[in-house]
Amino acid sequence: MIKFQEIKLGDFLLADNEGDTCRGEVTNLNTDEKQVCLDTGVQEFWFETRQLTAIPLDDKELMSLKFTKEENKDGSVKYLKGAFRLFFPDRDNFSKMEIWYRDERRHIMHSLSVHQLQNHFHEMTKVWLNEASYG
Repeated sequence: MIKFQEIKLGDFLLADNEGDTCRGEVTNLNTDEKQVCLDTGVQEFWFETRQLTAIPLDDKELMSLKFTKEENKDGSVKYLKGAFRLFFPDRDNFSKMEIWYRDERRHIMHSLSVHQLQNHFHEMTKVWLNEASYG
């Protein structure tokens, strides 16, 4: 389950609707009822936070968000989107990373989910990170 306070418009989440799991983008929030509206690509549905799951961050998700990947000979990997950078010391381990944008750097010592990365990206760049993002 995801905390309602960490969900932002534009975040990508997985929703369980009576056993049917679908991916969606947050399009609306009902703070009174703590409900989240997801656009699943077919239509919008409202969900309780107990029905929502975070999407683990991995290479496939970063590629879908249009990051460019640079693999280094030492086994590290860097993902770039404009001036925003993600650096992983080990290409197969997404639990330790450094992210930076211009002069701001953040060291993350745990795995992030896609929506958490989206929130870091927005805090640092003031631009929403989704499949339609620039670059």
